Amino acid sequence: MVYGFLFRCESVELRLTISFSNLFEVLATIMSLLSTRMPSFRCFSSSATCLLKLGDSLKQTRIFSNEDVIEYAKITSDYNPVHLDSESARNAGFEDQLVHGMLVASLFPQIISFHCPGAIYASQSLQFKEPIYIGEEIFGEMQLFSLRRMKNRYVAKFKTSCFKHGDLLALDGEAVAILPSSAVTQVDPLG
Repeated sequence: MVYGFLFRCESVELRLTISFSNLFEVLATIMSLLSTRMPSFRCFSSSATCLLKLGDSLKQTRIFSNEDVIEYAKITSDYNPVHLDSESARNAGFEDQLVHGMLVASLFPQIISFHCPGAIYASQSLQFKEPIYIGEEIFGEMQLFSLRRMKNRYVAKFKTSCFKHGDLLALDGEAVAILPSSAVTQVDPLG
C-alpha cells in the first residue's frame, strides 16, 4: 500500500509518496526535522493521495467483532438481544448476532476523516437492506456526486454504500460533509 502526504508549514509545502514498509520511519524523520528547524510547527498533514473530483470513490473494509458490538451497546445503551445473544437473534429470524446498524454506518465518517482530516460530517441518510453479522467482512464506499464551494470550504455530497459477500448491498444512503479549508487544495470542483 502506498500513502500520499501533504505537509504545509506557512509557505513551505512538501508532498511525499510513501510505501507502507517505510511509512513510520519517514514520518518520524520528517517530524524530527520540522520540530527542530521550525519551532512554531504550525502544520497539518493529510493522508489523501489525490484530488477529489466528481465520481471519485473512497473505500474501506471492516470486520466488526463481538467486542465492538458490546462496547457500542454500552455507549449507546442499545442492549437489544439480537445484537448480544445468538439464540435471541436466531429466534428473531436471523442467522446469528447482528452488528448494530448505526455501528456499521459509523464506517462512513471514518472514511471521510481518513481522506479529509478535519472534515465535518454534517448528515447521513440510511436504508438498511441486509443484516450484517459479527465477524463478516464489509466494504464501505462513498462516491462523490456533488461538490459546492462555500467561502473557503466545500460542501460535498456522497452516495454511501456498504456491501457484504463482495457485491451484496447491505446498507445505502447519502452523506454530506463539509471539507475544511485545509482540504480545499485537495479538491478539484470542476471534476
